[in-house]
Amino acid sequence: CRVLIVWHSRTGMAEQLARALERGARAAADEMEEDLVIDFRRASSVQVDDLLHAQGFLFCAPENLASLSGEMKEFFDCCYYGALSRIVGKPYGLVVSAGTDGEGAARQMVRICQGWRLKQVAAPLIFKNGAQTAETV
Repeated sequence: CRVLIVWHSRTGMAEQLARALERGARAAADEMEEDLVIDFRRASSVQVDDLLHAQGFLFCAPENLASLSGEMKEFFDCCYYGALSRIVGKPYGLVVSAGTDGEGAARQMVRICQGWRLKQVAAPLIFKNGAQTAETV
């Protein structure tokens, strides 16, 4: 089984969350005695073929100004039509790193994944750090 973890981070928080997803996926596979290949990719390096070769996806990104971060949105924009109708039914989960909200970025990613006809296997996880100033980010 191959899982593709696609992430973007500005402050390092979303990258930490993505690495935690990677550790959790490995631990679950070990517990189930399943072979698992994890493809851990920064959003800017992901190509359509990476999506086509994966059996499932974990997406992790920050929310910036109530929206999905630019680099993560660029990943979806660049890969959307190339993967459309070619990854239908594959499972996905998503994580958002946010200051105090996170719902906007989560909604954007869910809508994109619905367009791809992916299968949502869990509600979006939103981690709020409470940061509201440049100093606390």
